[in-house]
Amino acid sequence: MLYLHDVWVNWFEGEENGYNVSPFHEWRKEDGIELLDQAPLLYVPDELYQFIENDLQDLPISLLESIHRRAYLRKNQERNSLDYAAIVTNGNAVLAFDTLGYTLPVRKSRLIPRQERLALEMVEGQKVNDYDWDPSLNKKEHHILSLSPEYMLGLTRKERQLKQLLMMALDQLQHSDNPEEIRYWLTEWEPSHYPMVKEYTIEQAWHKLYAGTTPGWSKAHEELCGKLIKGQPFFEKIWEIENHKAEEGIKNQN
Repeated sequence: MLYLHDVWVNWFEGEENGYNVSPFHEWRKEDGIELLDQAPLLYVPDELYQFIENDLQDLPISLLESIHRRAYLRKNQERNSLDYAAIVTNGNAVLAFDTLGYTLPVRKSRLIPRQERLALEMVEGQKVNDYDWDPSLNKKEHHILSLSPEYMLGLTRKERQLKQLLMMALDQLQHSDNPEEIRYWLTEWEPSHYPMVKEYTIEQAWHKLYAGTTPGWSKAHEELCGKLIKGQPFFEKIWEIENHKAEEGIKNQN
């Protein structure tokens, strides 16, 4: 078995979508960076890599058995084994995961560029590991709270987080006790709808608002998000935290 040593990881916990596992250049100083003293390196089929990166389902038993307690975390001069942790690659991309003792990839991390290159070099010419796994399991369905990767392409960490917040607010709006609000927010988002908005059914208005806000990210998206969450403490807290962290990141870069 191949191993990587002294691997810096920045765990993102409970993320089913790989686009929320930020690359190294988006790591922040307040992130909890940890050091894997040793981690197995697995060369896996692309479908299995995508499954691990973009889902939160049970991993193949044969894979888990092969890595059981073979990864070690170094903390304060102590070396502690992890039940099921490893680094996986399909030959093009690299991802670290830790199950926290469960059977699914609860925590995921990218690697720093130098270690990512090393992992890719190490599997060159190697045979892909074969695990007892059914590729038909790799059929993920995306929805408003788990957008398709195409809608997150090219966005920064802050933009991805705020877009998810916007989708949470829109989902709540869809199920609100005041459906007329949907028409209001549609015209707020796109004033050109105003002349005919009263003719739309609530469902039509909702789908136009959703279809209009899912692609990309812009100042208009951010402004709509800020207005939608006003007066909702939980959403406002997420907004405040994300904007503060992003501002701190910009200061540190300067």
